[in-house]
Amino acid sequence: MALVAVVFLSLPPRPTADTTTAAHSPTPPLPVIIMPEYKLTYFNGRGMGELIRWIFLYGKIPFTQERVELSEWPERKKATLGGKLPTLEVDGELLLQSSAIGRYLATKAGLVPQCSWRAAQCDALVDTFKDVLFALFDIVSPEDQTEEEKQKKLREEYLPQTLGPLMERLEQQLQGKEWFVEDKMTWADLAIGRAMEEVFQPLPDLRQKFPRINAQAEKIYQLPRIKEHRKTRPVTSF
Repeated sequence: MALVAVVFLSLPPRPTADTTTAAHSPTPPLPVIIMPEYKLTYFNGRGMGELIRWIFLYGKIPFTQERVELSEWPERKKATLGGKLPTLEVDGELLLQSSAIGRYLATKAGLVPQCSWRAAQCDALVDTFKDVLFALFDIVSPEDQTEEEKQKKLREEYLPQTLGPLMERLEQQLQGKEWFVEDKMTWADLAIGRAMEEVFQPLPDLRQKFPRINAQAEKIYQLPRIKEHRKTRPVTSF
């Protein structure tokens, strides 16, 4: 019988972890995320600042705000860049114009579509309803007119010439849809809900005339942080 020689090769020992060194090696520090500091300055009212507040709240973006009383404004205006409010201060830098501020924050809050065309549609709706509010405030704000005179202008001029055709088109657009631009909420939906908050006060019958727009606005008002804000915000004339 032939003998088979078995040869064991001497292999170098397997390296073992240096547990002593590993135990004492420093852990890499986690990156520090520094959130920007946002400060909104606007009048002590809803006006053109309220949509911005809603975007902050929906996006859970921490911010501080300064509410300027109308009696303080003539003096404050002299030191305000552009002479208008709102302004947004971001880490010491200033951003002007309500639409620009809203769009910037809406991007942070995930309320701007990725598609550039859809994003432009949002911008168009926001700017359109900004004009709707300006036209409304021009009618309801003057103190030298009676409520009857204001209602006459609203019914005979504002509604047929400005608001009515727009709402009829949007009411049709909402048929079979949940939101105006995409299949999820955008800042255009917030802007329309915000505008309806003012429109429905002097024209409450429009709720029944445009039920889809009314239902969409109610969805906005039921968003938890916006709902709480509307309950607790200061009661103001505009």
